[in-house]
Amino acid sequence: MTESTTGVAASNPTPNVAWDAEYAAWQKAVAGVLAKGRRVDISEIPADAAALLAQTTYDGATIAPLYTPADEQAESALPGRFPFVRGRDGNRDVTVGWHVTARFGQRDASPAVVNEAILDALASGVSALWLAITPGTVSPGALTPADLPAVLREVLLDLAPVTLDAGTEVAAAAESLYAILEATVVADRAAVRIGLGAAPLTESFRGQTPAVDAAALAALALAAAQRTESVRAITVDGTAFHERGAADAEELGAAIAAGVQYVRDLVAAGLSAEDALGQIEFRLAATDDQFQTIAKFRAGRQLWARVAQVLGHAEAGAAPQHAVTSSAMMTQRDPWVNMLRTTLAAFGAGVGGADSVTVLPFDAALPAGALGTSAAFAQRIARNTQLLLLEESHLGRVLDPAGGSWYVESLTGDLAAIGWKFFQEIEAAGGYTAALATGIIANRVEETGQRRYSDIAHRVSALTGINEFPNLAETAPDADSAPRLADVRRYAAAFEGLRDRSDAHLAATGSRPRVALVALGPLSEYNVRTSFASNLLASGGIEAVSTGTVAADDIAAALTKLADANTVVVVCGTDRRYGTEAVAAVAAIRAAGASQVLLAGPEKAFPGEGDTRPDGFLTMKIDAVETLTGLLDTLGVN
Repeated sequence: MTESTTGVAASNPTPNVAWDAEYAAWQKAVAGVLAKGRRVDISEIPADAAALLAQTTYDGATIAPLYTPADEQAESALPGRFPFVRGRDGNRDVTVGWHVTARFGQRDASPAVVNEAILDALASGVSALWLAITPGTVSPGALTPADLPAVLREVLLDLAPVTLDAGTEVAAAAESLYAILEATVVADRAAVRIGLGAAPLTESFRGQTPAVDAAALAALALAAAQRTESVRAITVDGTAFHERGAADAEELGAAIAAGVQYVRDLVAAGLSAEDALGQIEFRLAATDDQFQTIAKFRAGRQLWARVAQVLGHAEAGAAPQHAVTSSAMMTQRDPWVNMLRTTLAAFGAGVGGADSVTVLPFDAALPAGALGTSAAFAQRIARNTQLLLLEESHLGRVLDPAGGSWYVESLTGDLAAIGWKFFQEIEAAGGYTAALATGIIANRVEETGQRRYSDIAHRVSALTGINEFPNLAETAPDADSAPRLADVRRYAAAFEGLRDRSDAHLAATGSRPRVALVALGPLSEYNVRTSFASNLLASGGIEAVSTGTVAADDIAAALTKLADANTVVVVCGTDRRYGTEAVAAVAAIRAAGASQVLLAGPEKAFPGEGDTRPDGFLTMKIDAVETLTGLLDTLGVN
C-alpha cells in the first residue's frame, strides 16, 4: 500500500499468472491486427501493442484501450466518509437522487410571473432553485432583493434548496432571504440549505470586477456561519475556467486553489478553519464526455477533502457540488443535438455524485426565440432530461454506481493527481490571487484551449452537426438578436462563423457558395472521397455538386453544366485512379477556367510535378477552418 500526494491509498494487486498469460495473448492479437492495418511485419509492432491504442486527454491522463485487474485500486471509503470520493452524503435519499436545479430570473419578468414559474417547476420535478438577482439600474425588469418575498411565496425552503446569483446585490439578497426565514415557521432549520453564491475570485478570472470585496465577503460568511440554517456564502465557480478552454484537471486545480484562497481570507477575518470550510461550495462543468465527467466530480471531492485534512478538519471537506452542463459544448447549429449532449453531461454528473445538477436549455447558445420555440418548452426539456435519468433510468437509486470500475477509478486517480499538481504550481506561485495576477492560470488555460480548438479545426475532435455531418439545409438562427453565451469560448464557434458567412451569401444571392466535385472512375471507387469532400465543405457552408463519373475529355462540358460551381473544383477518386488519370483531369479542369483545383487525398497520391499539380489537397490532417475560410474568400463570400 502506498499513499498518493492527494492522501488516498493506492494498491498494487498480487500478480495473477493466469490473467497475465491471457493478457499477453490479447496483446499478441492486437499486434497482429495493427500490423495488418499498417501493412508492416508483426515484428515491427512493440511488445506493448495496446499502448499504441491509448489516448491522452488534454490534462495528460492516459486512457488505456483495456483495463484489467492490474489496474485495480484499494477500495475507497464509503459515501459520506473521508475522502468523500464516493459521495459526500452517505444518507442521501436514493428515492430522490440529486437535486434537479433550474435557474430563474435571468429574463425580465415580474416577481409574480417568476413565482408562478417556480411553483409550476417545483410541481413538475424541479427540487432546487437558482435565482438570478440583478441591480435595477442594470436591467430595469430583472429581479431585485426586494422581490424575493414575492418570488419565493409558498416555496417550502426546507424542501427546496436555494442558490443565489446576485452579484453586487448579494448582501441585500442575503438579508432579504434571512427576513423570509425569520418570518417562516420551519420544523427543521438545519434542513434549509441556502447558497449565497458570492464568487469574487472566479469573477476576476472572467475579467469582471468582483461583486464584493474581501471585507464584504468576510461579513457575509461570518453572518452565514452564525445561522441555524445551512448557509454557505461562497461559490467556487469552476465553470469560469472551463468556459475559457480548461481541461478537467485544470478546472479542478484552479478551483481548489481559489477555495484555499477563500479559506485563508476567512481565517484572517476571524473565522475558524472549520467554519471557513463550511462556507464553501463548488460549481463545476459537466460535459458530454461521460467518463471524464464522472471522474471529475469524484476527483474534485477527493482534492477538497485533502485540503480539509491538511487544515486539521477532514470531515469538514465534504463541500456540496453543483454541476452545470457545459456552455462551451453548446452549439447554435443543429441545436437539437444539444439535448443529447446535455443528457450525457447530466448522466455523468449524477453518476459522479454531484449534489445538484442544472441542465442548460438546448437553445442556450441562440438568441431567445430563434428557433420559434418557447422558453418554457426548452426549460421543460432540460428538466425532463434529468427526470428521465432519475425516475425512469433510476440512476439516483445507487450511490456511486461507477465505484470499483477499473477505468473510472484509474481516471479519478489520474485527474486528482494532475489537478493536485496544478494546484501545487499555483500555490508555489504565491496562491490563487498571485497566480491570477501573473497570468499562470490564464496562460495554462489558454494553452489547453488552443490545443482543443486546433483539434476541432483539424476535425480530430468531432462535433456532430458542426464539423461532422452538418445539415446545410437547416434554417439559420435569427442573426438580428444578440446570442446568449456570448462570453463563452464555445467549441463550435469557428465553424459556425463560416456557416454564418454562407447564410449571408444565400440571403444576398439566392444560392449558397458551390464547389464542383469531378469524380474519376465508377461510383464504388469515388464514393468514399466525394462523401468526405461533401461533408468537409458543408461544415464551412459550401455546397458540393458532383459531375458523376467523367473522363478527362468530358470535364469541360461537365463543368459548364454546373455553372457557378466551377470556380473551385475538387478531384475525387482512389489513389490508384489518381496514378493514371489525375494529371489529365487537373489539366482539363484548369483549361475549363477553374481558378483553384484541389484533390481529395494525400499529396503523395498525385504523380505529377510543377504546374500540373493541384493547388491543394483535402485530407483528414488539414486545418479545416483555415482551408474553408480560404475557399469562401476565393468564392467571393464576404
